[in-house]
Amino acid sequence: MSEPKYKRILLKISGEALMGDASFGIVPEVIAKVAEDIFAVDRLGVEVAVVIGGGNIFRGLSAASYGMDRASADYMGMLATVINGLALQDSLERLGAQTRVQSAITMREVAEPYIRRRAIRHLEKGRIVIFAAGTGNPYFTTDTAAALRAMEIQANVLLKATKVDGVYPADPKTTPGVKKIDNLTYLEVLQKQLKVMDATAISLAMDNDMPVIVFNLTKPGLIERVVMGEPVGTMVKGEDNG
Repeated sequence: MSEPKYKRILLKISGEALMGDASFGIVPEVIAKVAEDIFAVDRLGVEVAVVIGGGNIFRGLSAASYGMDRASADYMGMLATVINGLALQDSLERLGAQTRVQSAITMREVAEPYIRRRAIRHLEKGRIVIFAAGTGNPYFTTDTAAALRAMEIQANVLLKATKVDGVYPADPKTTPGVKKIDNLTYLEVLQKQLKVMDATAISLAMDNDMPVIVFNLTKPGLIERVVMGEPVGTMVKGEDNG
C-alpha cells in the first residue's frame, strides 16, 4: 500500500456539515459518518487536527445583522463550536480513537486550554486534536482559525470540507453546467472573490505557503483519498508550488 502524501493535516469542518438535511443542530448519523472518515485517516498514521465551526447552532455574524452586539454574538458562536467539538470527540472515541479537545476559551471542565506545544505533542502521540472556540477572539471566523492553527502546528495541508465537490465559478445548484475548477492560486481566489474561505484565511495561507484543498465531506472516503494524494476537489496554492 502506498504511503499517505501528507503526514500532518488540519481539517476544517463547517458546523452546517453536521446537520445533514436538517435545519438546525447535530444529526447523530451524520457526525458518526464524519468520525468514521476521520478515524480511517488516523489509522493510516496521519496526524489529524480538526477545526470545527458552529453555524449549525449559532452564527455570530447573522445574529449581529439583527442588531446583537457583534462581539457578544461571536462569543456565542465560539461556544457553539465547543458543543460540536465535544460531539465529534464522543463519536471518534466510540470508534476507538484517542482524542483531545482544545478550546481557545478556557473551560477546563470540558476541554484543555489551547497550548500550541501541547497540541503538537498530542499529534505526535497519535491523538486526534479538535480545536474549538475559533481563535478565541471576536471578528475572526473559524476559517481564519483553521488557517492560523494549520500554521501553528506546521500542518502539511489545510483541508476545507464542504458540501460541494470543490470550487465553482458560480453556484452549481443555480447555474447548471458550470464546471469545477481543479486548481487555483491564492490571488485568483482573492481577486475573483471565490467562496473558498474568507479573505483573511486565504491571505494567511498565502503568506505562509499553506496549500488548501476544498472537497466534498458528504461523500464517504474522500478525506482518505485526499490524504493519499489523489486529485480530489480543488487545490489552492501559490503559483510557484507546481
